[in-house]
Amino acid sequence: MANKGTKSQRYTASLQNIVGVTEYHDGKAKTISGIDMPNGANGRKVVIHFKEMKPGMLQSGNGYFLETASPYHQLKNIPFNKLESSDAVRKNPLFFGPYKISKIVRGQSITWVPNKYYWRGKPNLDKITVSVINSNSASQAIKSHKFDIAQVVNSQWQQVKNTKKVNFVAKVPLQYGYMGFKVGKWEHGKNVMNPKAKMNNKSLRQAMAYAMNIDAVTKRYTQGLSFRIPTLIPEQFGQYFDKNVKGYSYNLKKANQLLDKAGYKKKGTYRVQPNGKPLTIHLAAMTGSSTQEPIIRNYIQQWKKIGLNVKLTGGRLIEFNSFYDKVQNDSKDVDVFMAAWSLSSEPSPNDLYNEKAPFNFTRFVTKKNSQLLEEMDSQKAFNTKYRVDKFHEWQKYMNDEAYVVPTTNAYSIQAVNSKITGFSLKPSDANSLWYKVGYAK
Repeated sequence: MANKGTKSQRYTASLQNIVGVTEYHDGKAKTISGIDMPNGANGRKVVIHFKEMKPGMLQSGNGYFLETASPYHQLKNIPFNKLESSDAVRKNPLFFGPYKISKIVRGQSITWVPNKYYWRGKPNLDKITVSVINSNSASQAIKSHKFDIAQVVNSQWQQVKNTKKVNFVAKVPLQYGYMGFKVGKWEHGKNVMNPKAKMNNKSLRQAMAYAMNIDAVTKRYTQGLSFRIPTLIPEQFGQYFDKNVKGYSYNLKKANQLLDKAGYKKKGTYRVQPNGKPLTIHLAAMTGSSTQEPIIRNYIQQWKKIGLNVKLTGGRLIEFNSFYDKVQNDSKDVDVFMAAWSLSSEPSPNDLYNEKAPFNFTRFVTKKNSQLLEEMDSQKAFNTKYRVDKFHEWQKYMNDEAYVVPTTNAYSIQAVNSKITGFSLKPSDANSLWYKVGYAK
């Protein structure tokens, strides 16, 4: 990640807290001075030196150091600029888990077999085949028992909920959907905000948020298995979640008032910009289940009700990889986008929203945001009350500025063959999960 040749998007400001990482990345040093192996290259100990200790380091998934290892002996002779596409990564990766890959059918399936070197011993299954299917076929696959474990598409819940010989296991995952407003570009290793960007008007952003009838949508299309969320810190993070931030509940009257006051005057069906020029907003959204398109079309109609001319980028929903290619590269035909984040167990949002975060896809940068992010991960933040207060202050600030508006989260439901044993969604079971999964005799 730290080598420039990989062009890794995971080279973040958090990793640059390791002594010598920046110098290595910039080509000023051949090694990372802050990483020591006191027992030699074949030893079992690594010491990492940091410029500053952070409160998030107490949690797994903090981003300041990596928690997985890669096999140096397999990768050492591959040039960094070819690492991502190499056979060692794409076709013949080595694992230290209970299973290893035996076969890949690109775009269709991966077959796993027991890894004889796994430290716990032999797992319970002789083979695992992971298949990719069209989401529209998921309900039929579950009802016909085609798979032992299958992800339920929430909009299909009514079709599958009475399936016999299946246990449904669910959780609310650490993730959230959001609407992002493009207000800048990624330039020279940092986010650069454009004060004149089309979407760099708080009233316009807030109005679009108020016009979204999220509660009605989740009720109609997911029977409540998806639900509106108010902030960018999920409720699962306990005291770090600010229950006093209510988000943007449906309010067309307020949306219209905001636009009127900000100078977005109506000319016919649609509003124009405060400078009198036409306003067309290009929305990028991903393909998904059969309900995705009607949901997005619904929001476009909602925005039309407040006089905003919103059109899909390219005239249609965009395939996942093409979508993120446009969003990451700040494509000119994307003004607003609908995306989602899956989070780690450390609540800090720093690596998603700071000035040097590649994942800060809206490209917004403000002094206040930088200050709050710095404070919540500072030395003072080892005091939990101080850190909680900064998290709450940041949530209020982000809610008000509306550069990123949280939309929904949803129950993640797995349909599991009733003969399967050892399957669990508990975080504490994750490390040994597939070692334990088996069939009841």
